[in-house]
Amino acid sequence: MKKTFTKFAVVVVLGMLILSGIVIPVGLTYAEEDEGTGGDTIGTSISISPVSKVLQLSANSTYDDVLSVTNDGSEKIRFEVYAAPYSYVYSEENDTYTLGFSKESDYTQIARWISIKDRNENYTTKPIFTAEPGETVEVSYRVTTPSSIPDGGQYAVLFAHTLSDPSDTSGIKTEASPGMVIYGRSDGETIIASEISNMQINQTITRDTEVEENGQTVTKEMTLNNINASAKVKNTGNLDFNAHGVLRVEGILGGTYYETPENESRISVIPEAELTLSDEWEETPGFGLYRVTWTVTAGDKTETNEMVLCLIPPSVIIISIILLTIIIVWIIMAVRRRRERRSRFAV
Repeated sequence: MKKTFTKFAVVVVLGMLILSGIVIPVGLTYAEEDEGTGGDTIGTSISISPVSKVLQLSANSTYDDVLSVTNDGSEKIRFEVYAAPYSYVYSEENDTYTLGFSKESDYTQIARWISIKDRNENYTTKPIFTAEPGETVEVSYRVTTPSSIPDGGQYAVLFAHTLSDPSDTSGIKTEASPGMVIYGRSDGETIIASEISNMQINQTITRDTEVEENGQTVTKEMTLNNINASAKVKNTGNLDFNAHGVLRVEGILGGTYYETPENESRISVIPEAELTLSDEWEETPGFGLYRVTWTVTAGDKTETNEMVLCLIPPSVIIISIILLTIIIVWIIMAVRRRRERRSRFAV
């Protein structure tokens, strides 16, 4: 009976592998295709440099600096430069913070301290400039602080917003608004404090994915079997900090299959904001046993979550249940036949 059972078990295992079409790789290689860009930029296109600026602020002081605005398009443009608050607004509908440029707080007062030099060398709040195709315009701006400023950080955005041609009667408006974020650092007391919550590691993720349908590319919400992790990071201090998440996927017997690249899963969190850090292993195989570690560092804190994930395709689960049922029934019948033989011999 032992030999019969062994042969049966071998057949069952082989059947599972054949029916499910599983191939267990011994090594993985990834190839990335380089995407080139070519051709002329048509229409309205504008860029700003630098994209961020850090200023050390003191009360009753003046700071002068310059930003560059480049017309990357093929037509002459008009644009205005102005300052706006840089903050995050909480949404109760989906329990998230979204970036906004109208909410004022103690941390956005710098937006009211900024003025921009116009073409007549006067400092004003919203001057207008022009730029020919390919031309770069140097825009001077000034930060004038009052006699008393709050401790901690100050945050604003300098926008370069394109304006439609007033002579254009087509009704079509093409506008762009690149911005430079200003991070102000007060010389007063600074407090770096954070809260890390909702540390999660999951086997599936739902997101919008482009798929081919009837010869067209459409976007659909799909559930993918990809290992992923997320966490919420809240700034409870008065100065911004960088938060970083590292997702590491290792084999049970050793070897690292995936680790978050150094330049990814990083965010800057300003005071009073709670943002989400996340990462995903997009090349997750359909079958495997992994040790997954998710580490989040934010301000003065670091937290780690670890778990073991067993990835099994649904087809394998169904086949396994069917085959397990067959094995159990076969064992029960074999035991009954053995008891019946013993009872006959006993008589």
